[in-house]
Amino acid sequence: MNRLKKGGEFEGVVTEARGGMYLVEEAGGERCLCTTYRGTKTENIGTGLVAVGDCVAVTITATGKDVEGVITLVRKRRTALVRKRDVRRNRSKEKIQVIAANIDQLAVVVSAEQPPLNTRLIDRYLVFAESECLPAVIVVNKMDIADRKLVTEMMIPYCELDYAICYVSAEDGEGITSLGCKLAGKVSAFSGHSGVGKSTLINVLVGEEKLKTAEISSWSLKGVHTTTNAVMLGLPQGGYVIDTPGIREFNLSEITKENLRFYFPEFLAPMENCAFSSCTHTVEPSCGVVHAVDNGTISRERYTSYLAILDSLDDSM
Repeated sequence: MNRLKKGGEFEGVVTEARGGMYLVEEAGGERCLCTTYRGTKTENIGTGLVAVGDCVAVTITATGKDVEGVITLVRKRRTALVRKRDVRRNRSKEKIQVIAANIDQLAVVVSAEQPPLNTRLIDRYLVFAESECLPAVIVVNKMDIADRKLVTEMMIPYCELDYAICYVSAEDGEGITSLGCKLAGKVSAFSGHSGVGKSTLINVLVGEEKLKTAEISSWSLKGVHTTTNAVMLGLPQGGYVIDTPGIREFNLSEITKENLRFYFPEFLAPMENCAFSSCTHTVEPSCGVVHAVDNGTISRERYTSYLAILDSLDDSM
């Protein structure tokens, strides 16, 4: 029985956003299709009005075939997964786009093969997670077609840093139970390159085909975009997963050349031995981090990734 009445109000969570329409779910499981209006208020500044995962207040406007309403207030976000907008191609004046809000942890999904394992993308996501003090789970999918020895060797630096790693296969079910335990009772954002199998993996975790999936482009080995908007789904064991749009190049919106070094946790102890407090760990003499790389204490691959991210950051940020 529909408990939501016209003119009534309730608070809920945005579970899907598409073309200016938002699906909001209240605590009892009832759903309402909502819009915003000129009077919609927000407790967040400069980051877009509504995102999947937002806690919102709703006034019900219709209770026919579908319950409809307007979002009157967007509550302050605890956390947010964001990326930079290309302001040259987007009419919005806001420089960042909120992909998912109020997440408890970030699930960094990569494929072991097709497309090949991309540790550079892992590092970009981990920098974001460290900057937001978010726990991260690295999910390596498609283990059924991978060179297992090579993949596990590539993941050694992350094991040494105590990041949680799940080796899984959405095709044969490997590691799904273990991954489900790490997700239970939490709101987890699934992010990664297009084509790594996020949507397929979520369908397996949820227990039914909720999300569209697609094959890898055979001529480019790049992922075909299937998720065009974030979607939040409940898990049988409790908690939620948010499937986010495939991001070919994850942009770090709040990371600067000055603070990047603090988000590589293995740098923190060696940097105390740097001759300069503002050391960028690139060309400065007597650099503790470079010394740690040279003696094998810090992974050279991770250090090279740091340099690549540093080079990609905007000096004006």
